[in-house]
Amino acid sequence: MPIDPYILLLLGTVGLAALLPARGTGAEVASGASTAAIALLFFLYGARLSTREALDGLRHWRLHVTVLACTFIAFPLLGLAARGLVPVILTDPLYQGLLFLTLVPSTVQSSIAFTSIARGNVPAAICAGSFSSLVGIVATPLLAASLLGGSGGGFSADSLLKIVLQLLVPFLAGQLLRRWTGGFITRHKQALGLVDRGAILLVVYTAFSEGMVQGVWHQVSPARLGGLLAVEAVLLAVMLSLTWYGAKALRFNREDRITIQFAGSKKSLAAGLPMASVLFGAHASLAVLPLMLFHQMQLMVCAVIAKRRSHDPVEEVTPRTPAAQSRTAVGTGTRSG
Repeated sequence: MPIDPYILLLLGTVGLAALLPARGTGAEVASGASTAAIALLFFLYGARLSTREALDGLRHWRLHVTVLACTFIAFPLLGLAARGLVPVILTDPLYQGLLFLTLVPSTVQSSIAFTSIARGNVPAAICAGSFSSLVGIVATPLLAASLLGGSGGGFSADSLLKIVLQLLVPFLAGQLLRRWTGGFITRHKQALGLVDRGAILLVVYTAFSEGMVQGVWHQVSPARLGGLLAVEAVLLAVMLSLTWYGAKALRFNREDRITIQFAGSKKSLAAGLPMASVLFGAHASLAVLPLMLFHQMQLMVCAVIAKRRSHDPVEEVTPRTPAAQSRTAVGTGTRSG
């Protein structure tokens, strides 16, 4: 099963923060750079999302509503149910991180890649991931404020204002300026992809540096870490089953079920890390640990499932949407999404 090379970079960044954490003036510089990087990240997200594709995707509204329900209703309910595992299996800080994991939006790139491998509805996967990211900018902080409350790092009107200023405003600016920036972004897609990843690495370094300075890592023992991995494995298995058999019960065809399974069972590291940095502040390092572990787990498991689904017999159905008639070949690399 594949290990995403980007995960190795993330782990290396965590190691760097453990050995050489940013302190004093260095911490202030890193924090300011991290804030700017987050704003740039979401500006690029907005500039990449085609308004026409989004409007076309709305025609397949049943699929998108199903994915959103899995992402922002079913996942959080399972996260709330995991409260019963505290303190026997999880510590309270790890549980808060696990609950936050269930609140973040779905992935974009890896959902598209796995849907393509499994011969699913690729255009629908593109729209589903984009819609989830857009909804998550608003839904994730609101859900976090409601479900985590003060225990999640001091949620308040100020926290929500920070989300608006650092995430939503740059995203909307990217959308508004897309007419002028879209061509440049398309031509330099690979280079800007490195900017994306570099921004996330900077966020990780800043968050884990703060955690090291405050000594939060003394709260995590190997036994607790093992318990967290087991809980996340069960969470992923439940969501993979729910998205597949639930979509079947709702009478979606095979291609749409594949899209719902891959888009509805994943959580985005790229969107979750910046949000955690804004919402949790100094507590972000423990908050993002469950998300980082879940991200790698979902890539490994879904790669196997996608390969097996690619050998399924294709159902003879008439495409119901224009999007279903315009399948396009999408690369099969599994970048972090």
